[in-house]
Amino acid sequence: MAASKQVKKEQKTTVGVVVSSGKMQKTVAVQVTRQFAHPLYKKVVRVRKTYKVHDEQEQARSGDIVEIYEGRHMSKTKYMYLSRVVTPAA
Repeated sequence: MAASKQVKKEQKTTVGVVVSSGKMQKTVAVQVTRQFAHPLYKKVVRVRKTYKVHDEQEQARSGDIVEIYEGRHMSKTKYMYLSRVVTPAA
């Protein structure tokens, strides 16, 4: 029998801005903005979505640009995890 190797899927990461921190323990709110051309009208549309993100070390502050990735649910609304702080707020 051949030994089966488990290949780990590479995490898809997203970059966003921390809009709320310090109000919840080990959790920050991150707003992610994405752009796309409307399929029919070809106008560039900006869509913003706010995610609750797990921040184990509580290192992110409001205004920081952070990288996040999706994982298993920790609660009803929290399933994103903080990967790293890309740029700290001034």
